Amino acid sequence: MKKILLLVLVAITTVSFSQESMTEGVVYSKQTMSTDNAQMQSQLAMIGDILTTTYFKEGKTRSETSNIMTGSSYSIMDSENNEMLMAMNNQMTGKKYVVKSMEPSEEDLKNVTITKGDETKTVLGYECQEYNVEVNKDGVVVTMDVYTTDKLTAISQQSTMMGADLNGFPLYMTMNMSQMGMNLTITNEVTEIKKESVSDDKFDMTPPEGYEKTDKLQGM
Repeated sequence: MKKILLLVLVAITTVSFSQESMTEGVVYSKQTMSTDNAQMQSQLAMIGDILTTTYFKEGKTRSETSNIMTGSSYSIMDSENNEMLMAMNNQMTGKKYVVKSMEPSEEDLKNVTITKGDETKTVLGYECQEYNVEVNKDGVVVTMDVYTTDKLTAISQQSTMMGADLNGFPLYMTMNMSQMGMNLTITNEVTEIKKESVSDDKFDMTPPEGYEKTDKLQGM
C-alpha cells in the first residue's frame, strides 16, 4: 500500500512540475507525413521524420529544421519588434531569406476559420486545448486539429499566421488536405521540453551571409 501511495505522489509531483509556466527553454518536435497514394508514400518514407528544435526567451523564438531530403531552414520571431526572419536552404530554392511582419494580412485571415474545440489532450504533462482550423486558399482546403498550451511563452508560426483566435503554443497538431485526388496527413508532435538558459545570439535578426533576399519562401 505504501509503495502505491509513493508512486501516486511521484506521478502528481511530476505532472505539477511539468505544467509550470516556462519563459525560457528548448522544445523538440517531429513531423511525419503520410498519404493514401502509394507512389507518393514511398517518397515520403524516404524523407522520414522532420525534426525541429525551438528556442524561446523573453518574447523571442527561434525554430530550426533540418532534413537530408528537404534541406535546412530556420525562423526567428521577435514579438517586441513584431518582425519575423525566415531563411531556407535546399536544392530547389537555393539559399533564400525573407523578413516580414508577424501580423497576418487581412487577406490571409479571410481564408481561415478557427473554432475552439471541446476536447483536451495531455502532452508531456501539459493539458492542451483543442482548436479546429480550416484554411481555404487557392482552391485547396486544409483542416487542422491543433492542441495548444498557454504554459510556454514560445511563439509559433501557426499563431502568427492565424491571428489571435488561436491561443497558446501547439504541442500536437494534425493537418489534412486533399489535392489532385490524393489525401495527405501531416502530424506534428512535441517530443521533449527542456527548461534551460538560451543564448541571446540565437535571436540575432541579421540576415544570414550568402543568402538572397526574396518576398516569399515556398513551404514556410
